[in-house]
Amino acid sequence: MTTPADIFLPKWIAWEVTRRCNLNCIHCRSASRADSKTAEFSTAEAFALIDAIREVSSPVLVLTGGEPLLRGDLFEIVRYGTERGLRMCLATNGTLLTDSFCVSLRENGIRMVSLSLDGASEEVHDDFRRCPGAFAGVLRGIETLRRNGIPFLINSSFTKRNRHDIAATFRLAKTLGATAWYLFMVVPIGRGKEILEELIPAGEYEEILRWHWRQEQQEETLLMRPTCAPHYFRVTAQEGGNGAPRRRLAFATGENRGCLAGRQICLIDAEGELKPCSYFLSSVGNVRTVPFRQLWFQAPTLRRLRDTSLLQGKCGVCEFVSVCGGCRARADAVFGDYLAEEPFCSYVPDAFPAKDED
Repeated sequence: MTTPADIFLPKWIAWEVTRRCNLNCIHCRSASRADSKTAEFSTAEAFALIDAIREVSSPVLVLTGGEPLLRGDLFEIVRYGTERGLRMCLATNGTLLTDSFCVSLRENGIRMVSLSLDGASEEVHDDFRRCPGAFAGVLRGIETLRRNGIPFLINSSFTKRNRHDIAATFRLAKTLGATAWYLFMVVPIGRGKEILEELIPAGEYEEILRWHWRQEQQEETLLMRPTCAPHYFRVTAQEGGNGAPRRRLAFATGENRGCLAGRQICLIDAEGELKPCSYFLSSVGNVRTVPFRQLWFQAPTLRRLRDTSLLQGKCGVCEFVSVCGGCRARADAVFGDYLAEEPFCSYVPDAFPAKDED
C-alpha cells in the first residue's frame, strides 16, 4: 500500500565527495579549503552508497565538494553510478579541468557539468571568489568542456558586491554556450554567514526575481531557473506564468514548485550526514550508520518538511504556499527554525494579520 511518504522520492541528490578545494570563496556553504580534512568515503563506500540510493529511486546524482576533481577515484564513481542507472553530473569550479579529465568524464558517462561564474569580468568574479585568476580559470574550463563536447550549465551567486553585474553575467553565460543559467542568492551558512550584511535584502530580491521572469519570457535558447528562490513561483503566478509550460531541464527535478528540500532533493555531505538540501544546517542522520532508505522515508525532519500545514508566520497563511513554501534553509539559518517564514520574502499574504499601528 502506498503511504504519504512514498509520494516523495528523491529526484536530485548532491553528494559532497570531498571538502577539499583549491579556492576560498566568500560564500562557500561548506567553508572548503585546500587543507580541509574529512572522513571521505572510500571507493567501496561510494559504490555502496550509490547502491543504497538506487534502491529508493533513480535520481540525478551531482558529485560536488569542495572540488570533486581532487578525488583520484572520481571517474570510477561516475562510471559506477552510470552503470547503476543514475544520471551522473559534476559540480566544479572549473579551474582544474583538462582535456584528459574531460575525456574520462565523457567516457564514464557524465551527463552535465556545472560551473560557477559570479561576474562578467575578472574584476568582479575574482573579488567574489577571493582568488586572483579564478575568472580566467573558469573560462579555460568552459572552453575545455566545449572542445570535448560536454554540456555545461553556469551557476551565478550574487550579493550586494556583485548584484550590479547580474544582467551582464547572464549575457556572458549565453555567449559562452551554456545549456542553462541558474541565478542564486546566497544562503547564510558556512562562510556565507560571515557576510550576512552583504546579502541582498528582500525588496531588491523581489525586483531581481521579477527581472528574471521578464527575461525568461523573452529567452528562446538558454534555459533559466533561479536556485533556492521558491518565491519565484509566486512571482510567475502573479505575472501570469501559469499559461504556457516552462521548458524543463532533463537533469533537474522537473518540478514547477518552490522549496523541494527533503521532498525531492537532499545533500549527503563528506562525512555521510544527510541534509534536506545543500544549504541546510542540520543533519537528519548519517548514511554510514542508518540506511539511506530509512532516513529518507522515516526521518522526522524530512516528514515535517513535507507537510506545508506546519509552516509558520507569513508562509503558514500564504495563498501561494503550495507553489512556494519559502526557503526552509534560509529560515533555519536566520531564525534557527526551518518551519519559520522565509526571511528574504517581501510579500505579505492577504491572510497575514496587519500590525497594530500606534
